[in-house]
Amino acid sequence: MLNHPTLDRLHELGLEGMAKGFRDLAVNPESRALEHAEWLGLLVDQEATLRQQKRFEARTRTAKLRQTATIEDVDFRTPRGLDRTLFLRLSSCDWVREHRHCLITGPCGTGKSFIACALGDRACRENLSVLYQRSPRLFSALALARGDGRYARLIRQLARVNLLILDDWGPEPLTAEQRRDLLEIVDDRYNAGSLIITSQVPVDRWYEIIGDPTLADAILDRLVHTAHRIELKGGTRRKPVVVQ
Repeated sequence: MLNHPTLDRLHELGLEGMAKGFRDLAVNPESRALEHAEWLGLLVDQEATLRQQKRFEARTRTAKLRQTATIEDVDFRTPRGLDRTLFLRLSSCDWVREHRHCLITGPCGTGKSFIACALGDRACRENLSVLYQRSPRLFSALALARGDGRYARLIRQLARVNLLILDDWGPEPLTAEQRRDLLEIVDDRYNAGSLIITSQVPVDRWYEIIGDPTLADAILDRLVHTAHRIELKGGTRRKPVVVQ
């Protein structure tokens, strides 16, 4: 075990990446040929890489993504209407920085949640804050928060993230409270944050799901017109359950 005053001081300062780099270089004979500036550069790179990884891990824990998914894992081979060019453009996350939205629709089992989580994972890697919520559970949580005084705080928490993922929206019509909740969420993100919404229901039927014409106009006007759309087709991609 390498024991060195410099190594001890790096640990004391919380520079764990530099400490690891110092240990690796100290036992590598080829490192003796490096200049001091090259040594320092390698140690700084190691520290930056470790800190970046820790920030990413913290963002993914906070995001609470439903599935472990990355954009590299997205399947373009199976025909389901997924436009590769559009998806790769979305993977740059420029649309999140521009406060635009992404609407993913399609039948059950076509991979909507996986795609949403893959884009969420990518946003985490791009140093953007993400939060995943299943829509039915979110509406239930908001109803409870309204009753015990936590509503305003929960709404603020939703508004703070760069990208909010609302999964499994619909197909049940919204109640009066849920309509107002959705308007609050969408309005808070207008020119300030981005949404991914996944739904089995086509976008052209969202008006009837929202129900109230006035609130539907307000919500969809803020949500739909500048949003990217992914419209998936085909049968389920889930493996059938074999009953023995």
